[in-house]
Amino acid sequence: MIQDTIKAIFFDVDGTLISHTTGEVPESTRAALEKLREKGIKRVVATGRHMIELSILPVSDIKFDGYVTLNGQLVLDGEGKIIYENPIEGKDQKALVRLFNEKKIPVALVEKDRMYINYVNQYVESAQQAVSTPVPPVGEYTGENIYLAIVYLSKENEHIMSTELPGCTATRWNDYGLDVIASTGGKAKGIKQYLKAVGLTEKDTMAFGDGENDMEMLKLVNIGVAMGNSSVELKDEANYVTGSVDKNGLARALSFYDLLD
Repeated sequence: MIQDTIKAIFFDVDGTLISHTTGEVPESTRAALEKLREKGIKRVVATGRHMIELSILPVSDIKFDGYVTLNGQLVLDGEGKIIYENPIEGKDQKALVRLFNEKKIPVALVEKDRMYINYVNQYVESAQQAVSTPVPPVGEYTGENIYLAIVYLSKENEHIMSTELPGCTATRWNDYGLDVIASTGGKAKGIKQYLKAVGLTEKDTMAFGDGENDMEMLKLVNIGVAMGNSSVELKDEANYVTGSVDKNGLARALSFYDLLD
């Protein structure tokens, strides 16, 4: 039975746990997460977000059992200790720092304890407003590991990333925002590292997502659930398509699989 098989569930944040409409976590989602905790099922965040961002979002009061952050580049246990890290290195790291210092394109760099941007324009303001998150402070690169970069480019200029950073993967989360990580990483890689650390396998898992960067995650797990507000492409890859975050989609899917009984 499914309820006896699933031991860990991975959740995207924006559009999955948090509504883009209300900016809050629906009460049905909170109740479902609490029921999973009572049943001993591990609840793990799998997001492009940084822990700094999670600390100011409406999920900050929910105690998760792990955090696959920065699209899998930095994985933490429930106490915030590092399980796995995969920074951008080599030629791509040097090219990224050059782009940051040139200030021709807005670039935000994300380190373990810090995220900051080279300069701000209307693309940055629009993208950050869309995800209800403040614009990162302007700062200077000081040599720390870079786990993820946020590049603010329109879709017609997206090709710049493949030219400048051939060893990286860019995933769009907004009309003006791209997450850039090492091509050796991704949410699926981060999830595998978390599972290894806690002694579980992919067959023990389920995941919820709604965005492009959730595609490989839904393919990896035993049961991949696409929210109703997902793209057609993600829905096509999912084992189950539920309602939107605003229509109790997460709780509905968990009930469908008898995980809330």
